[in-house]
Amino acid sequence: MKSLVCILLLLASGTTWAQKTDFDKKLKELGIELPPASKPMANYVKAVRSGNLLFLAGHGPTRADGTNITGKVGADLTPEQGYEAARQTGISILATLKAELGDLNKVKRIVKVLGMVNCADGFADQPKVINGFSDLMVAVFGEKGKHARSAVGMNALPSNIAVEIEIVVEVE
Repeated sequence: MKSLVCILLLLASGTTWAQKTDFDKKLKELGIELPPASKPMANYVKAVRSGNLLFLAGHGPTRADGTNITGKVGADLTPEQGYEAARQTGISILATLKAELGDLNKVKRIVKVLGMVNCADGFADQPKVINGFSDLMVAVFGEKGKHARSAVGMNALPSNIAVEIEIVVEVE
């Protein structure tokens, strides 16, 4: 009887066992290997959980070798390089999420994103740059990866990183 109730609840919610995505498997399909989660640069923590929301501190575009993508988009970097920096920031954020949750399958939804672009005066394509992050979240999480977002330009970011992104995630 319990099995029948579970099946009926799944059907009513529009979810089936076949629709459940294994996000670690999805990363492998996308050719993404998560680096170890980075440590905070100062007196703060990388994530704070409040109820079913996980608030992540700002992350930058840290490569697997520990170096950062630096420079101003529109001067030192092209918008396409900025897009890749935002995507790399997404990989860093996924590493932190996995370290905090132990399992990316505990992510229920990417809720809110603040994307900051270190950019030259007059540069106005911040949304196109932060799409590097947003496109990655949708590629990994599908509908759960779609989020509310702000994309803003900054005259400087810490250590001259190209982008900084912070997010709020709903978790199990």
